[in-house]
Amino acid sequence: MQLRMNYMTANQAAFQALLKLEDSVKKLGLEPVLYELIKIRASQINGCAFCVDMHTADLRKMGESERRINLIAVWREAPQFTAKERAALALAEAVVRIADAGVPQDIYDEARRHFSESEYVAIVMAVNAIGSWNRIAISTGMFPGCFDKETAQA
Repeated sequence: MQLRMNYMTANQAAFQALLKLEDSVKKLGLEPVLYELIKIRASQINGCAFCVDMHTADLRKMGESERRINLIAVWREAPQFTAKERAALALAEAVVRIADAGVPQDIYDEARRHFSESEYVAIVMAVNAIGSWNRIAISTGMFPGCFDKETAQA
């Protein structure tokens, strides 16, 4: 694996714009663990190893169990997730795969059982933000550890 470029230095204005989006989404009121679950699941679907690695590490720092982290990709078959988390993950998956079927009514209805209109929009914005990060990471060749001194010297 080889990093194609460091997008942060290649176009600092673009990097700063995305940081502003991320900062804005963080202020929309989603619970931090829920926000990380959404980012991880979207990154798994989008195939972004860099972001999966980063956000699973962030979730560990928050005290999340290895079991739950390992089961995010198969959350439907794992009883470790709450109904609220399941609703958010289902909505996140639908938004990531928006071209497949939009957001089906049953997913919308379940999300609205657990989230206000404002929180619903916050989840959609969270998916949009991580989707942008995923696309930048993948298209510039980022991989887990690509900015670590040890990896750069290897």
